[in-house]
Amino acid sequence: MAKILTLTLNPALDLTVRLACLEPGAVNRSETLLTHAAGKGVNVAQVLADLGHNVSVGGFLGAQNPQAFDALIASRGFGDAFIRVPGETRSNIKIAEQDGRVTDINAPGPQVSEQAQEQLLKLIAVIGPEFDAVVVAGSLPRGVSPQWFQGLLETLKDLGLKVALDTSGQALRAGLKAAPWLIKPNTEELADALDCPTQTVAQQALAAERLHAQGVEHVVVSHGADGVNWFSRSAALHATPPKVSVASTVGAGDSLLAGMLHGLLSGEAPEQTLRRATAIAAMAVTQIGFGISDDAQLARLESGVAVRPLTEQ
Repeated sequence: MAKILTLTLNPALDLTVRLACLEPGAVNRSETLLTHAAGKGVNVAQVLADLGHNVSVGGFLGAQNPQAFDALIASRGFGDAFIRVPGETRSNIKIAEQDGRVTDINAPGPQVSEQAQEQLLKLIAVIGPEFDAVVVAGSLPRGVSPQWFQGLLETLKDLGLKVALDTSGQALRAGLKAAPWLIKPNTEELADALDCPTQTVAQQALAAERLHAQGVEHVVVSHGADGVNWFSRSAALHATPPKVSVASTVGAGDSLLAGMLHGLLSGEAPEQTLRRATAIAAMAVTQIGFGISDDAQLARLESGVAVRPLTEQ
């Protein structure tokens, strides 16, 4: 299996509140309250670990409340490449209703100094050559500019790493300039980053062709319950997930990315790569939390994924 580094520059403690139905302006009583050490790269790392990969996690972590992350790193056996910064890691509130709707309230996170940014770059220069690939996922914390972010991705590429990028907004715009190996936006994120329409398959194919010309090898466009479009240099595929009972959509995209990375690094056939990745994402929405909790359930879901060549429509 591969050795993979995930970088989460703005991790979070996810506080997931489950209730029957959110009533704004009223007193709501939760059914459960769960707290997870999270952030997109951290979520990806847990799925990759369940798939058998050797994983390290890094980024910036608030020095005042690291306990949940320290516990996760220890329990999972992750390598620890986090730079501790003054302040607290942010807390994000996820309100999950019985019908699957999730309301997010995301905090901004700590201020990250230039010194901390330089520390991370120095650490990556030392440990980076040990890895086969790196996942850079999530938003930018305060103090980190899109220009620095682009330089980070270029540094990772210069170390010979396959870079998988999952972000949005200005971070995605800047990141695309570094031509990462793989990107995983949704339709709206891709349209915003490229300033072009991406609603139809034909429009997405044109966008992917443009990105391939810039050096991006894999463009994976997620459509939630409607499935996934994957444009590689050699082929284009669509996967439709099976119908499942939705507990929370949090982490579905991260699970999809982990599954794609697993298949690509393992040299699997494209159809199998996309089929398993889609099944892993489908499993994610049936649970609160991250990771592959039931191999038998994953196998059942995988058998229900339909994969076909992507034709323009």
